[in-house]
Amino acid sequence: MARLLRLLAGAAVLLVAASPAMAGDAVVDVGVNWGSQLSHPLLPSSVVKMLKANGISKVKMFDADPWPVGALVDSGMEVMLGIPNDMLETMSSSYGHAKDWVKENVTVYGKSLNLKCVSQAYVAVGNEPFLKAYNGSFMKTTFPALKNIQKALDEAGVGGTVKAVVPLNADVYVSPDDKPSSGAFRPDINDLMTDIVKFLHDHGAPFVVNIYPFLSLALSDDFPFDFAFFDGGRNIQDKGGISYTNVFDANYDTLVHALKKAGVPNLKIVVGEAGWPTDGEKNANVKLARRFYDGLLEKLAKNQGTPLRPGKLEVYLFGLFDEDLKSIAPGDFERHWGILTYDGKPKFPIDLTGQGHDKLLASVPDVKYLPSQWCVFDDTAKDQSNKLPGNIQYACASGDCTALGYGSSCNDLDEKSNISYAFNMYFQMQDQDVRACDFDGLAKITDKNASTRGCLFPIQIVSAGGRAAPTFWWAALWALVVMLFV
Repeated sequence: MARLLRLLAGAAVLLVAASPAMAGDAVVDVGVNWGSQLSHPLLPSSVVKMLKANGISKVKMFDADPWPVGALVDSGMEVMLGIPNDMLETMSSSYGHAKDWVKENVTVYGKSLNLKCVSQAYVAVGNEPFLKAYNGSFMKTTFPALKNIQKALDEAGVGGTVKAVVPLNADVYVSPDDKPSSGAFRPDINDLMTDIVKFLHDHGAPFVVNIYPFLSLALSDDFPFDFAFFDGGRNIQDKGGISYTNVFDANYDTLVHALKKAGVPNLKIVVGEAGWPTDGEKNANVKLARRFYDGLLEKLAKNQGTPLRPGKLEVYLFGLFDEDLKSIAPGDFERHWGILTYDGKPKFPIDLTGQGHDKLLASVPDVKYLPSQWCVFDDTAKDQSNKLPGNIQYACASGDCTALGYGSSCNDLDEKSNISYAFNMYFQMQDQDVRACDFDGLAKITDKNASTRGCLFPIQIVSAGGRAAPTFWWAALWALVVMLFV
């Protein structure tokens, strides 16, 4: 077991299956993405209990942290572990590194979880490495890394069941006239993508793609609103009389056409991420998230597929929890993709059987909370006008103010409540350290619930990781000043 958990700091993605799905056989074949960018993680063993209680048997992760992996070992669940893109160069430049990783991770997992009895498993190399936002940073390293990992898998004797893949964002293919039949890989990466998909085809591996109808809506005010969902409202006609009623199907079939043009028309497709956020943007809310998931799960339950690929679809929902440490460069909504809240509670009814029943998921059990206290703005404080701007900026930069933005859940607060929200989020993320509720004398701690006008001022959970909150220089300096001069 010790060797099993001695994982590299970032590894390729490994999908293993040890036994049939446990609870909830009626649940559609859907997985979930379990992210790790939380200031206060939940106890992994409790998360696994929640997954089993809800009949979820497939989990995709973004790192190889031995802490949650240990809870998943012998759970009977399919597990996908992740490698960050910054390891692609290492994997591509040295076959020895790829071979070592397979020896220390894949081979060990195979022995521990009877991997050779699994019909298909995956090792995913990188995550969305060809995003336009990366400006080509991983263009030269991804394919060599992919080949090295697959070669190492073959030499280890598991290449027949374990396949190397690359999860890619849907921006790797385009359609000039917005019709699926015009789909092709982006001109700047067409040759590279053609080489990759042919390699995947030759080794029996699927194309893993992330499809986000929410982003289609968020990035364009002209995008037809109802087309982002599965319950109709607009049709797009394509060649051959094919009609599309939602952007998910249209996007998927755009990829199908791109694969056909690249010479691999029958390459299997796995949707690695699909979801809808619930805060941080005008269209990110519980009502629309529920509409999206209800439609998607009903579609999966009926095995409808798409016009060009009818039948069963393999999909992983994104994501499991809200993550308060995620980068908000793409938008404030990035921290609100979870179908569960930061403390493991369901946000809205979601029926994983796809039958549309109005029921909540089981919560994560055994969650412990910090004391019922909040950090709020002290409107009796002196010299507010000079101190407030910098302190609010600091609280939001080091905390999480994404619920305060335009169209978000706390957008309608008055000025005093806005300040209190910013202060409290920082205070909670710092484990309610009294030094984190000072802000140059502008804040105070209260036991009166500060939530107001439908805006939740959360109480943080006790971090299951036992990880101390960061110590900030200003807090230490202030404590020193107090000791010297008071």
